[in-house]
Formats: sequence, structure tokens, C-alpha cells
Amino acid sequence: MFTGFSPEAIDFLWGIRFNNNREWFSAHKQQYQDALYAPMKEMAAEFAAAFSHLDGMQMKLSRIYRDMRMNPATPYKESLWWCLRRTGGDWAQEPSLFFEITPETYAYGFLYIAPKAATLERYRKLLAEKPDEFPQIVEKAQRETGISLTGDSYSRKKPCADARLAPYYNLKNIFLYHRRENDALLFSREVVQEVKKTLDALVPLVAFCQKFAY
Repeated sequence: MFTGFSPEAIDFLWGIRFNNNREWFSAHKQQYQDALYAPMKEMAAEFAAAFSHLDGMQMKLSRIYRDMRMNPATPYKESLWWCLRRTGGDWAQEPSLFFEITPETYAYGFLYIAPKAATLERYRKLLAEKPDEFPQIVEKAQRETGISLTGDSYSRKKPCADARLAPYYNLKNIFLYHRRENDALLFSREVVQEVKKTLDALVPLVAFCQKFAY
């Protein structure tokens, strides 16, 4: 059972930031597996079970290794994450619930990073057809989580006839998540309850976005 991360996990992440090479990683591989990857895997398994009622959603757990076929500057990532999303396709093009840990912070909530242009056209059409639905979902999620919805907007604004939809109509992506400095909560079992409470409140946002994300 997941009982929280340890300071050794953060030590490893700082270490890989300043020593991103195979020699350092090989010497600290056991620390990675025991202090970071194993607890993240346990946490991911708990959340996969907790959200198994969401149709078609699958747990994806990252690894520390970069895809060297993409010619990255460094062989290892400086963070580890899991996300719940629908199967298939590019994860950045699917609305996702997630948790991530970095050397400085941890984050959890909702991400819809890179929907395609055609997807965003369907999004705007759905907003126009049901102008009350999305604002109500967002307002409820913000009230229950204390997080504000954000996202990048088009520099050239698309005309929006309904003033209620103006804050959402020109979004190119959608984010609603907490980012916290690594604190005592991260090192305790209580982080599970805190993250789950937030993700539960964001399920309606996922369901809405899945209507046009295909």
C-alpha cells in the first residue's frame, strides 16, 4: 500500500537534474526504483482502482527514461507522473487526470494539453449548443477544489456571441490543477485523500471534454 513518498525520492530527482548521465543513474538506479518508482507505481494502482468506474479510462505510469529516438539533450526525465485517460492515441490530446512529482513541487488535477484544431472546433460548437453546461461545470469544480481554470488562448480571437462563454471560447488547451511545493503532506498517506478529493471534483470536467475529444 502506498504510504507517501520519502525525502530520498526528492534527493534522487535533484540528483538527476544535476547529474543527468548514465554513470550517475547507474550508481543510483536502486534509489530510483525503491524511493521513487515503486511508491509511484503503488499510488497509481490505488487511483486506477478508485477510478475504475470511469468507462474507458486507463492508468498510464511514466518512466524516468527519455525516448532517445527523439534525440533529447539528456537521457533521463526530471519528473515522474501518472495519468488517467482514455486508451489509444496521443495522451496530450486526451483530457486526463494526473499526478506529477518534480524536484521542487508536486501537482495534481486536470490537463488537456494539446487538442487538435478540429477538436477545438467541436468544443466551440458544443459550447454554443449548450451555453450553460460548461460554465456550470467549471464554476462547481473551481468552488470545490479552490483551483482556477486556466489555458492558453488564441492571439487572434474568434468571435463569441455569448458573453457567458467569453472566458472559455478561445482556449487552445484547458488546465485545472494544484501545484504545491514538496511538503510534509507528500511524505504521508494523507496525500492520497487530498489528491482523490480534487480528482473526484474534476470528473465532470473530464466527462464534458470527452464529448468532443474523439
